[in-house]
Amino acid sequence: MGKKPEVRKLENDISVASFPLATSEMGTQNGIKAEQTEWHNVVMWRGLAECAAKYLDKGRLIYLEGKIRTRIFDDKNGHKKQTTEILAESFTILGRKNDFDAAEEFAVRNLSIQSQP
Repeated sequence: MGKKPEVRKLENDISVASFPLATSEMGTQNGIKAEQTEWHNVVMWRGLAECAAKYLDKGRLIYLEGKIRTRIFDDKNGHKKQTTEILAESFTILGRKNDFDAAEEFAVRNLSIQSQP
């Protein structure tokens, strides 16, 4: 994770969280091994967003499932913009035992959160 999720409340008390997430893969370019990293914008809604705010932080490793969505919107100057996001449906926190403090280890080790309608 590139940073802690930013959570905001919309009308009707609906929570939405967003954060950047990196994926990396090793490959070979011109006979040289190289890591290629790509950054993605992740969006989570409702209970999933609230859990993300509580448990996720910069640098945390997560497994995430969702849908890729591209949307077009007008920016504050009225210009058309396009963005592609991952609309998260579930996530699982990954890591080694020493990545968690004792207070959160029990809750987090088995935490698999799914989006609820």
